Amino acid sequence: MSVLTYPEAIGVGLLQGVTELFPVSSLGHSILVPALIGGSWKRDLNVAAADSPYLNVLIGLHLATALALVVFFWRDWVRVISGFVSSVRERRIETVDQKLAWLLIVATIPVGIAGLALDKVFREHLGKPIPAAIFLTLNGLVLFIAERLKRGGTGRRRAGDPAPVEAGPDAEEVDPDVLSDRRITKLRWGSALIVGGAQILALLPGISRSGVTISAGIFKGLRHEDSARFAFLLATPVIGAAALLKVPSLMGHQGDGIRGQVLAGAVAAFVAGYVAVRFLTKYFETRTLTPFAIYCTVAGLGSLAYLTLG
Repeated sequence: MSVLTYPEAIGVGLLQGVTELFPVSSLGHSILVPALIGGSWKRDLNVAAADSPYLNVLIGLHLATALALVVFFWRDWVRVISGFVSSVRERRIETVDQKLAWLLIVATIPVGIAGLALDKVFREHLGKPIPAAIFLTLNGLVLFIAERLKRGGTGRRRAGDPAPVEAGPDAEEVDPDVLSDRRITKLRWGSALIVGGAQILALLPGISRSGVTISAGIFKGLRHEDSARFAFLLATPVIGAAALLKVPSLMGHQGDGIRGQVLAGAVAAFVAGYVAVRFLTKYFETRTLTPFAIYCTVAGLGSLAYLTLG
């Protein structure tokens, strides 16, 4: 009998596509929502259950979200890849595209190593509703602290960190994405390593990858929109690589009877992810992390109360 129905797969796909990019933790929601709904959802969609394919299904859905990011940022990735190739060929890092390519590589190294070493341990031992609720609450506090530090000045820009680069008199003639990249590439290598390393916290269910990365970028002096852009570019290779490692398992016995459902969920995740990134890139031009901080704190505490007292 199938352990994943089409409504469950599509529901989880939509949930994953949105919450992977919104700073609210996709894994935390993918654990908490089925537990709160109860019934067959709680039984079928249980990460911690022995021999459950749900975790691999979730990571497989990440591939659809990564594809949505590639489609949305395809022009940027063409420039980044061209910058990397020219940098290697010419043995220099001078242009914005070359610097951005290497910043992404440097920032990806910490989470790549940590993911291979710690991912299974974190997910197996902490992939349960109560820990997810606790970490979701902490995620809200992280977002709130990032905003308070930014607003208060303590985390705005320290000595040695990049100052925002203004566009200049011909700003209207320059692509806004190019202007954003110019500001991002003012990051120092060590700062990029810290921003990328923040993604390690997202191995904890309830901690948002985009949330901690955006927060770290803000702390290192980036604007909200630039930090979000850098976070989304960073997310593409990270979640794409993790998904590709798990997809083969769905081609084996763990995918028996659920491949159609996973495909339906992947389509939902792709659509939701594309809409989410399109919305968020505009949102962070004028808005902050505060609404997400409030949501995560309230949702985390509410879920914790329901699960422990209900």
